[in-house]
Amino acid sequence: MYIQSTRMTSVLQTLSQLIGEWLDVRGILIFLCVLLFVKHLRDVYLRNLPPGPFPLPFIGNLLDVGFKDPLGSFQRISEQYGEVCTVFFGSKPFIMLTGYKNFKEAFVEQADIFTDRPKFPVSERLSGGKGLFMTSGHMWRQQRRFALSTLKYFGVGKKTLENAVLQECRVLCDTVRTERGLPYNPHRVLVSAVSNIISGLMFGHRFEYDDHNFHLMQTYIDDILQLPMSTWGRLYDQFPTLMSLLPGKHHTAFASMSKLKPFIQEEIRKHKEDRDPFNPRDYIDCYLDEIEKCNDSEAEFTEENLIYCAVDLFSAGTETTSNTLNWGLLFMVKNPEVQEKVHSEIDQVIGQTRQPLMDDRIHLPYTYAVIHEIQRVANIITFTPPRVADKDITVAGQLIPKGVVVFPLLKPILEDKNEYSTPHEFNPAHFLDENGKFLKKENFIPFSIGKRMCPGEQLARMELFLFFTSLMQNFTFLPVEGQTLNVKRTISVSVAPEPFNIRALPR
Repeated sequence: MYIQSTRMTSVLQTLSQLIGEWLDVRGILIFLCVLLFVKHLRDVYLRNLPPGPFPLPFIGNLLDVGFKDPLGSFQRISEQYGEVCTVFFGSKPFIMLTGYKNFKEAFVEQADIFTDRPKFPVSERLSGGKGLFMTSGHMWRQQRRFALSTLKYFGVGKKTLENAVLQECRVLCDTVRTERGLPYNPHRVLVSAVSNIISGLMFGHRFEYDDHNFHLMQTYIDDILQLPMSTWGRLYDQFPTLMSLLPGKHHTAFASMSKLKPFIQEEIRKHKEDRDPFNPRDYIDCYLDEIEKCNDSEAEFTEENLIYCAVDLFSAGTETTSNTLNWGLLFMVKNPEVQEKVHSEIDQVIGQTRQPLMDDRIHLPYTYAVIHEIQRVANIITFTPPRVADKDITVAGQLIPKGVVVFPLLKPILEDKNEYSTPHEFNPAHFLDENGKFLKKENFIPFSIGKRMCPGEQLARMELFLFFTSLMQNFTFLPVEGQTLNVKRTISVSVAPEPFNIRALPR
């Protein structure tokens, strides 16, 4: 009995010691967790940021945003916390900004403060801090100045470029006509048509729609555009070192950029061989001239920067317009009564014997309203590219600290119930007055506003009107029998509808 009692005592002592040690370890862990949480609370609230959902340590508002519908989540957060609110991605705060008055206050009235872009690991990896759209400072100002003046020189906003777009409209309609009313996906042919306008400005020539290299270039650009807003892109921005080691679609986008660069380099090589400095043919010729005469090294007029500027112009100028046209055809099939009214107006004003012209816009108020409504509902650029303020500033009474990333959110502006009677429905009457005249709306800003608004706005407006009106003049678009079309959206820099098939019957 004595031996058993001694053993029992020994076991109890050992157990008591282990429990004490465990309690000590647990106490230390609990203390550390409480300490970290208090520090997290201090970091969140002492920054005096605009309101927003409370961020969890390490993951921020990941659970609030989710992965399936981040754009919808951002809008819901904005509706709950206000037009200037804060969301945390990991430990980093991002300020979401919406509301037309706020856009105007920030990007027009305080434009010089909001011209810089933040640096993200994804964009740095893709462009190396060069190009037109994700750069800042002196280099960006010089590159944008050059881009605007060169595009204007080659006819953007003028009659000379209108003729080139009309020529491409003829090719597009001839290509669609070959389908003979059979089911087909319009995306690729629309991308080819719009890409050829940019190609003419950039390279001085167009491509045939079945050109293999042309399709490869479009595929590479599509891969690049899909990355920043994707789950893979967001993970790479949070954990670049780790994600560089892990497989995923981010590597596809990086590889596509590597494959796209030689394509443009070859065009530059050809231009250098036969260009005439006194007679520039296109953007590349003008850029090569600028490289030779520019004495400003900080402006970075180099062949490498030319490559990234070309990628940016193709990316922004192709996907945005082609996706809008793609949405337009989808909306016409889904709303046959609207398509019928467009057909009737075009028949009365233009007829079938001549092509539409930009001067016809004033005489086609319903068609012009439909195009604007397509842009509004499609809302292909939900976010304009992010900004950072170069000093502490207030917008709508809320402090935006220097260096904190600002995401301008367009969707709530284009769905403002105070401006649009049925904001979530496709309704061309939003852009018509009581007399059926076209009604211009100040808050309709699909190209954003201010010093960093889209430099290709005039070109895009011309393309949308001429391509859409030409297609409506020549075809009736119908659904495929037995198939139901949806309006689900893909997640990308430029939001497209999910792939769909339709029929195009010649009129």
